[in-house]
Amino acid sequence: MTDVRQAGPTGAARSTLDPVGLVPPTVPGAAPATPANPRVDKRDPRYLALRNFAISMSVFNILGYTILGFEQPWTWPLLALLTGYTAEIAIELVSAWAQRRPTGYSGNGFWGLYTFLLPTHITSLAVNLLLYANDRFWPIAFGVVVAIGQKAILRAPINGRMRHFMNPSNLGITVVLLCFSWVNMAPPYQFTENVPDVIRLMVPSIILVAGTVLNAKLTGKVPLIVGWVGSFVIQALLRHFIWGVAVWSALAVLTGVAFVLFTNYMITDPGTTPSSARAQFMFGSAVGTVYGVLMVFNVVYTLFFAVCIVCLARGGYWWVRWMLARRGAQRATVVAVPARPATGAAF
Repeated sequence: MTDVRQAGPTGAARSTLDPVGLVPPTVPGAAPATPANPRVDKRDPRYLALRNFAISMSVFNILGYTILGFEQPWTWPLLALLTGYTAEIAIELVSAWAQRRPTGYSGNGFWGLYTFLLPTHITSLAVNLLLYANDRFWPIAFGVVVAIGQKAILRAPINGRMRHFMNPSNLGITVVLLCFSWVNMAPPYQFTENVPDVIRLMVPSIILVAGTVLNAKLTGKVPLIVGWVGSFVIQALLRHFIWGVAVWSALAVLTGVAFVLFTNYMITDPGTTPSSARAQFMFGSAVGTVYGVLMVFNVVYTLFFAVCIVCLARGGYWWVRWMLARRGAQRATVVAVPARPATGAAF
């Protein structure tokens, strides 16, 4: 999920050498501006989305460890949250000091700290929920730190603002899976291990309905979900007709709790996905297409790798676009400067 911190003042004149507003205008000799952080409105859709997603993740974890059958120790989500909060605050302190600005959680008391840590809450629980590291917690902590720390490093000038472009929890999980071969995904059966068959059918249905309502009313990511699920079905059919994959086996993934969680709570992250409906649909379709290609090559953990590849391509696209715009502005500036007349010797 994305941050609820609002953008700074807009409308300031941009330099001709910085047409996308990557470098803020400064006054020579003046101290850098440090405006107070605006208070997040309780009615702000971004805040409502984060709050509701955080509540959903928390309730699902509580039910998972008490009723459903989660196999990790019940203390691990608490440790993951403590790790995430500590890492987020420490990284923000260093970033604020380096950029000579106030911290993102200052200025509004406990409310400011609470809203600042909402994305961290979701990310930490998601990493712990979807990874299984036997009886060792430190790989989970490593994934949480990677997921949170990359937001300060992997950034791109998106629509005139420097923003992180890699899905936090997805990248943290992917890095752990690549670095530690003995760490695996949480077994799918644990989401409904200790409940009757009727409840097993109800769990993914409830998550699907709740997540769809949240995305439809608050995040507006329905076009992305449509593109993702549609392309997933298409790639399954193509693999069936071209490579002979059992079609029901390829489509059965749609019914799992892990797929529903991934679709409604991970791939729709507002902070690392486009805003317009068309771009959302293309993003979701691209993830489904990359998923199908990876499946053809028998790549495991395909869902997470597909999102990482598409997010990385999106970040690279914005950097290339910014560099081209900057180069064009530099050429226009050089052409606009009149040539100085040649001066000869005085007689």
